[in-house]
Amino acid sequence: MKKKSSRTITKMKKLTREQEYIIKHKGTEAPFTGKLLNNKSSGMYTCAQCGNELFSSDTKFDSGTGWPSFTEPKNKKNIKLVDDYSHGMHRVEVTCARCGGHLGHVFPDGPGPTCERYCINSASLNFKKKK
Repeated sequence: MKKKSSRTITKMKKLTREQEYIIKHKGTEAPFTGKLLNNKSSGMYTCAQCGNELFSSDTKFDSGTGWPSFTEPKNKKNIKLVDDYSHGMHRVEVTCARCGGHLGHVFPDGPGPTCERYCINSASLNFKKKK
């Protein structure tokens, strides 16, 4: 008798056209247009496709770039960093470790102590307000 896998199957959420373009085709939203850019509530930012917990509101800051920015992920195991050589330059892409969805990029110009700026598309995120 075969042993059942303990791997959890994650139900993917229905995406809008913009979310699909960004998450599945590595697109980006126009700066200063994202629904979560100016969100000041306490809570957790999750992957819009699979619900994986990605960033705490405690690590969000105003970078002035036009996209939600964070100093670090909730747990580094929840994201995957991938070298990105598109557009004639080297960047580091941030993807969801659970579903592989494109979130944005990380840059080494953030505030201390991490000095990292996770520049993430609002369309790649959902927000769960702290109760």
